[in-house]
Amino acid sequence: MEAHMNAPTPDVARQLAEIASADPGPQVGAFFDVDGTLVSGFTAMAHAGHRFRNRQAKVGEMIGVIEASVRYRVGRMQFERLVERASGYMRGESMAELDELGEYLFRRHIEPRVFASMREVIRAHQDCGHTLVASSSALTIHAGPVARYLGIPHLICNQFEVDEGGLLTGRMVKPVVWGRRKAQAVELFSAANDIDLQRSYFYADGDEDAALMRVVGNPRPVNPRSGLASEAATHGWPVLRVEGAASRRLQWPRLGPRRSTA
Repeated sequence: MEAHMNAPTPDVARQLAEIASADPGPQVGAFFDVDGTLVSGFTAMAHAGHRFRNRQAKVGEMIGVIEASVRYRVGRMQFERLVERASGYMRGESMAELDELGEYLFRRHIEPRVFASMREVIRAHQDCGHTLVASSSALTIHAGPVARYLGIPHLICNQFEVDEGGLLTGRMVKPVVWGRRKAQAVELFSAANDIDLQRSYFYADGDEDAALMRVVGNPRPVNPRSGLASEAATHGWPVLRVEGAASRRLQWPRLGPRRSTA
């Protein structure tokens, strides 16, 4: 299914023209954040909504996730502790089943929220033969389906730790990908794949992504939050304003009657 297409904004039209004139070849990387950059809203909310609607989440989990999210938003909890708490609630679940669920939730809830303009940006990089990478703090079950749908072959993101039986241990694979550690992960990937970061691009919306913006030669904030917008103004980074899915943001789920997971 194609995302709803809108005419590109002047920012996006300018960016498409810039990419078309850029150096071709795989030595140029195009790195993309996922939540808020390729997709309107947060992909994890579809999973949370599914658990709540199907009553897989207990009251304690609901309260804990809300509390942790609020504490993170106001700066009282580190991102690593937030995702560790969330993974703890899912201890013992099957990774294979979660991967299947991630694909189902993408098709049902997330695909319509892919920004059409960012699809065009991705295609422009593909036409130039650039190396495309989804570099996100989201989990593989959330970021992976988005990357596959958009034809992005490489993925740098967070992963659940699993035991020898393929069940979640309740912990995350370290280091957790976020902020400066995301920038370090991209630097390692680039070194291993002969990517010239000074000729590369990074698209993201979050304040924490300023660290990676400073690493690449072509930082491109997309619908940036206030902190990243301030960084962009300070450093003269071109900002992309994209539209097309904002009216379909993922919202905090309402608890409804039990439903089938199929």
